Amino acid sequence: MAREKIRIRLKSYDHVLVDEAMQRIVKTAQETRAKIAGPIPLPTEIKRYTVLRSPHVNKKSMEHFERRIHKRLLDIKEPTSETINALMDIELPTGIDIELKL
Repeated sequence: MAREKIRIRLKSYDHVLVDEAMQRIVKTAQETRAKIAGPIPLPTEIKRYTVLRSPHVNKKSMEHFERRIHKRLLDIKEPTSETINALMDIELPTGIDIELKL
């Protein structure tokens, strides 16, 4: 037994990419016989921006934009050294931010 617990957090603008990456990680962890808790969907972070359409006139005319950040959490309990090596070899798609805590 290498560590007590590994906590993995994934972030991305695309929820499909987050779900696919999480499925790969869960499949890898299950193949190495590690116990897992999750994946847990965390609240989506929404950032909204309002921009004036014209810099000088028509102050009431504005455009609204938003950016959504989708997050998932996974705990791997009782990981083996085989689990850690398998997790290091996983290739995740671009656009995914992964955060590991041991």
